[in-house]
Amino acid sequence: MKKRLITAAVGIPVAILIIVLGSITPHVLSAVTDLFSILAVYEVVSAAKYTRYRSITVLALLFSALLPLFFCYDTLREYAIPVSFLFLTLLCAAALMRHKEIKFEELGFIAFISICIPFSISTLAYFSFQWPQHGTFFLIYTLVVAWIADGGAYFVGTFLGKHKLCPEISPKKTWEGFFGGLISAIIFAIILGFGYELWDITFTGTKHFYVDIPILVIGAVISTFLGLLGDLIASLLKRQCGIKDFGYILPGHGGVMDRFDSVLFVAPFIYLFFKILFPITAIAV
Repeated sequence: MKKRLITAAVGIPVAILIIVLGSITPHVLSAVTDLFSILAVYEVVSAAKYTRYRSITVLALLFSALLPLFFCYDTLREYAIPVSFLFLTLLCAAALMRHKEIKFEELGFIAFISICIPFSISTLAYFSFQWPQHGTFFLIYTLVVAWIADGGAYFVGTFLGKHKLCPEISPKKTWEGFFGGLISAIIFAIILGFGYELWDITFTGTKHFYVDIPILVIGAVISTFLGLLGDLIASLLKRQCGIKDFGYILPGHGGVMDRFDSVLFVAPFIYLFFKILFPITAIAV
C-alpha cells in the first residue's frame, strides 16, 4: 500500500498538469493518450507472450499509435477505415508467413486489443475535441468515477471485506469493497459537479455550465459497474497469462493497463451517455 500511495502522490500532480495543459490545447491529451495506448497494447501483448512474433507486434504497436490520431482529428477520421483495413490485411499476411508458428486465435487476440484499447483510451482525449468548452469536465468526471470507485473498493475491501465477489477470477474483490467503491464514486461525482460550477463562476465570472446532479449520479452508478467489468476482464486475462501485473511502470499499481483497465468501458460509455441519452446541450448553458 505504501508504494501505491507514493505513486499516487507523484502521479496525481502529473495528471493535473496534463489535464490543465489539455484544457488549453487538446493536442496534449491526444499525445498522452496515444502514448498510453501504445504502452497498454504492448503490456497485453507481452503478458500473452506474443512478442515473439516481432513483425506482428510491430504492426500492432504502429496501428495502436495511429488509431487515436484518426479517432480524434476530423481531418484524419475519413482514413480510419482504410488504415484499419490495411492493418488487418498486413496482419493476415504476416500470419500466413508464420503459419507454422502462430495460431488463428492468437492473431484474433492481437487484432482485438490493437483496436479496442486505443479506441477506448483515446476517448479521454476525444472529449476535448468533441466538446472544446467542457471537455475537461467530462475527462475529469470519467477518471474520477472510474478511479475513485476502484480506489474506494480497494480500501473498503481491504479493511472491511468479508464476502467474496468473484473469487475464481479476483480473490481479493469483495461485495463490501464494491459497494464502498460505488458510494465513493457517487459522493465524488456530486462534489465534482458542484466544484466545477464554482470553478466556472470563479474563474470566468459567468456561469456557462450547470450540473444536473441526478444525471451525474446515474452516470456514476452505471460507470461503477462498467469499471468493475473492465477490472475483472483484466484480472481474468492476467490469471490466464499467469501474471500478477501487466507491467511495473507504476510501482504499487503495475503497468498502464493495470491503471486503465477500469476506464476501458467507462470512457466510451460516458461519451455515449452525454451524447445520446443526456446530450451535453442539456447541461451546458
